[in-house]
Amino acid sequence: MRFTEIVKVDSKGRVTIPLVVREALNVIEGMNLILIADTDRREIILTPLPGGGENLYELRIEFKDVPGALARISSKLAELDVDQVATQCTTVKRGENAECIIIIDLSKSTRSIDEIKSELSAMEDVHFVQIKQLQHR
Repeated sequence: MRFTEIVKVDSKGRVTIPLVVREALNVIEGMNLILIADTDRREIILTPLPGGGENLYELRIEFKDVPGALARISSKLAELDVDQVATQCTTVKRGENAECIIIIDLSKSTRSIDEIKSELSAMEDVHFVQIKQLQHR
């Protein structure tokens, strides 16, 4: 189901999420949301977080744009017990380079950030991996 609503930003930069959207997504008072702002696309994405979000990280990964590369990366994350909360991928140059920004939850993983980064970096199609913890506001 998809909702389209026009909302207004108030003087403090706040936007009210319409009730019908909050109910459909089970967004409640005090819940954390991930905000992803893509300035190139002039787009804001809000994703509800059912838990507290204490173990959330932003994974930036650049890889060769070949069939199956993203599936192999997702499989590796699953193998490492890394939960993908939100994913945004772009082909930088068709047939050569792609990039994903993936919000990951490490609360169920027993691996360290360094181990996860090392495992991903060792993959054949991967060029670059960066992981940073997300800060609560």
